[in-house]
Amino acid sequence: MKVRYADIDLSTGQVRDYHLSEDIVRLYLGGKGLAAYILYQELAPGIDPLSPDNILIFNTTPLTGTGAPCTSRFNATTKNVLTGGIASSNCGGSFGIKLRRAGYDGLIIRGKAPQPCSLMVIDGQITIQDARELWGLDTEQTQHRFDRKYGCVVIGPAGENQVRYACAVSGERVLGRCGIGAVMGSKNLKAVVTYGTRSLPINDPETFRRDVQHWVKALHKNPTTGEFLPRYGTAFWMNIVNRHHILPTLNSQQVKHDQAQRISGEYMTEHHLTRNSGCVSCPIRCERRIMLDGKEIKGPEYETLGLLGANLGVTDIEWINQWNYQCDLLGLDTMSLGVTLSLAMELSQRGIKDYGLNFSQPENISIAIEKIARREEPFDELAEGSAWVAQKYDALSFAIQVKGLELAAYDPRQSQALGLAYATANRGGCHLDGGYPVYFEALGPIAVNGHTVRGKAALTVLMQNLMDAVSTSGFCLFTALGSLPAALFKFKENSFVPRLLGNIIISLPSTHWLWRLMPGLMPLNLPSFLPHPLIIRDVTGMKMTLGQFLQMGERVFNIERLFNIREGLDRQQDCLPERLVSEPAELDKPDTVVHLDKMLDTYYRIREWSNQGIPSPRKLKQLGIAN
Repeated sequence: MKVRYADIDLSTGQVRDYHLSEDIVRLYLGGKGLAAYILYQELAPGIDPLSPDNILIFNTTPLTGTGAPCTSRFNATTKNVLTGGIASSNCGGSFGIKLRRAGYDGLIIRGKAPQPCSLMVIDGQITIQDARELWGLDTEQTQHRFDRKYGCVVIGPAGENQVRYACAVSGERVLGRCGIGAVMGSKNLKAVVTYGTRSLPINDPETFRRDVQHWVKALHKNPTTGEFLPRYGTAFWMNIVNRHHILPTLNSQQVKHDQAQRISGEYMTEHHLTRNSGCVSCPIRCERRIMLDGKEIKGPEYETLGLLGANLGVTDIEWINQWNYQCDLLGLDTMSLGVTLSLAMELSQRGIKDYGLNFSQPENISIAIEKIARREEPFDELAEGSAWVAQKYDALSFAIQVKGLELAAYDPRQSQALGLAYATANRGGCHLDGGYPVYFEALGPIAVNGHTVRGKAALTVLMQNLMDAVSTSGFCLFTALGSLPAALFKFKENSFVPRLLGNIIISLPSTHWLWRLMPGLMPLNLPSFLPHPLIIRDVTGMKMTLGQFLQMGERVFNIERLFNIREGLDRQQDCLPERLVSEPAELDKPDTVVHLDKMLDTYYRIREWSNQGIPSPRKLKQLGIAN
């Protein structure tokens, strides 16, 4: 299985092919896994993420552009601006498809251009063009300068000014986390533009079409992917999260909001939705289209509604719609922004530092967003992220971040596996990179007890491996959630069957020897459960069992962990802010904290890592990770 990567030095203008052996491609396939391998090989330790020496990788997978469900996605990997460890970010849209049709599976970008530039990848030809006239434009204005047939990844003023949580924008979708936009800005890279007309290979077209048809039908039958997400978008989880008391409110001083319904997917659908939409080749169509000032735009996702909403004490969705669009134009990660703003508000509440920002007072937030993106006083220091601000004002105990990356809109104190997932996720406090175990503890049809630590280490390992396998293959992560049998949704919440299944899940064995045998213990494909390996086989010809699929995810998780270890991130950084481990989520329930210490050793044992969180040589050999 051959792939083609371009190695581009913006400092010199040199472009050459980058060789990857077929054996390596078979181990990692593409996406975040193959990109992590390249970054680990090519980037010297200790490099400043915003220096010209950092490397930025955009890449795809063999499935990108084939028409398989939910596979229009592409990946960006670099050294994380917020954490100093690995960064990976994922995005839908047409950019990745057009990159492959242009003749490339990935781009490895080094150096810094002497002046603002655009990287053009058009029909097999790569050129670096002057982009000084684009510098200063927002993301929408920038993309309008290019022909609509092109796929674009661009930055706005936040990226140009190297705000540490600046995102990159492609169409109306974003590479949201880890400061990808800041890295582009540090390289004077305003835009990457792709277009091509080449056909993409499929090994077994007839079987591929059959398997795709079956999977699309299954996704439509599943209530999560066939009903809730299309009808309400990701914000359909808002009322569920609030009901389970895991909604970060007022910088996680509280875990529910009485008016959360006013920022829910149901409310948006009733009062603001014009239609739903979706990524290329996506049958789920979870995107919200809304009107703002007479213009149809993409509406906010759950994370934005939670972290710029209840987290700030704001439940007027009109404000959040406006801030979301403003952030997209400026190129700001709404999640890191929301947590950084809530920290600033609590600093004001405590009388430590007054930024003129207060909970439940939305009037000054638009001004703050604009000034953060442009690094203007008094908000320039908020552009550094919550961890930097917290260190300056001795507020780390209530800065809701891990390793420097701000947490998602799920409070983990009544979702123990999620707390462990946040602490161990490779890119920092991320629910998705952490495996999204909250789906079993609160959001999905299986009632796993969120308060117990029993079985949570095993559940977290399994979900992290699964999500990394899904992501590195090029699938949307929602396809994993959509694989649960539709019949499970017919039972009432917390009734006998969901609780029974939940108890079975937390009885997963925590003995590492059994996990080491998993690829051999799962030799079959289960099309009705996880059809991903079948689609990989159809497209590439590479036979893959469910066990091998999960092992690929484990391999990806471990290579990213090795990168972090090399950069000085080990057990000491696998932690949570003090608020989450010592302040009960509910005052009348003193046990509602994350019991991280009770889970971390077991987690390391299952992964076959040392007590400092370092992968063992035996584990690396088993995974095919040499040296």
